[in-house]
Amino acid sequence: MIAAIMLIGLPLAGVAAAGLEIFGFLEFPPLTRYVTHAEFSWTIFILIAIVDLLLIAAVVYLIQYNTRRPAKISQPELSTFPWWGWAGVLILFAGSILAWTRFEWFKLFQQHTFTLPWAGYILVVNALCVKRKSSCALTDNPKRFILLFPLSAVLWWFFEYLNRYVQNWYYLGIDDFGTIQYVFFASISFSTVLPAVLSTYEFLMTFPAFNQGLVNSISINVFRPRFIALVTFLVSGAGLSLIGIYPDFLFPILWVSPLLIVTSLQTLFGNDNIFTPIKSGDWRNIVGPALAALICGFFWEMWNFNSLAKWEYAVPFVNRFHIFEMPVLGFGGYLPFGLECLVCLKLFQTPLYRSVYE
Repeated sequence: MIAAIMLIGLPLAGVAAAGLEIFGFLEFPPLTRYVTHAEFSWTIFILIAIVDLLLIAAVVYLIQYNTRRPAKISQPELSTFPWWGWAGVLILFAGSILAWTRFEWFKLFQQHTFTLPWAGYILVVNALCVKRKSSCALTDNPKRFILLFPLSAVLWWFFEYLNRYVQNWYYLGIDDFGTIQYVFFASISFSTVLPAVLSTYEFLMTFPAFNQGLVNSISINVFRPRFIALVTFLVSGAGLSLIGIYPDFLFPILWVSPLLIVTSLQTLFGNDNIFTPIKSGDWRNIVGPALAALICGFFWEMWNFNSLAKWEYAVPFVNRFHIFEMPVLGFGGYLPFGLECLVCLKLFQTPLYRSVYE
């Protein structure tokens, strides 16, 4: 609750205190582009690229750390790919075709195709989990898994709200949507985010390199964790309050503030968070969800690229060298987002979180 109040209230309070017109930030549906972004900068592009390369190198090192000791790695026994997984394959490919083409007979539904390939993707990834370990979150507890969909919509509406202050992405093909229509269809699309990322995460954990290979790895003990958490909490809050005033320089706060605020609060209240297992050398809930979100990010951008209703990016300093519509360095934002998906799941203590590890 504290994190939610901060995420909603601090950006709004910041622009109000600066004397900016707050109603523009609350426009709904979001159609007006009112943030003018800085031009491309080679200096900042190279600096961010170096950071991204270092993160990639760290992930590769962690994955390879234990795989050099094959005696500690056991291979799973494969099962049969379930029939509903083949249905997912059909939905995925049919949804992709319908999203990327412009059939006259499908014109009425053309703006609403984005959810189709993701429904297929979620089924396929869960089916792959069944094949690799004879179970998956979807079949273990279908009711709980279904609850991830509305939870996912709420999570992504938070990011949509924060994006109002930086406008790093904007939507095309939604000009004729009314408020109710926009909320309804957007929520359906947003509802697939958590199930997709967390299903991919569970699938990655079926591979020994990502599961056993990330246990008993490098351990890190943070000196004075509550002090670090307090500083992180205050800096994140300050960044949120200034994000609408200095969007070109503070736009990364959009992607990291929910993660930093929630985990800082958990530490300050004496609770564990997703970083706690690092103390014993367990990196699964860091590397796993980050890579899962990056994988999903590739497919998000791919299926978005030729859709009728779609988004494009306006990212300051690095808006070049696109993969689909996304600037190549923008994919780095999916890494902390994956951790935020796991944080959201763990906050609600769903069995899916536990099933990944048990």
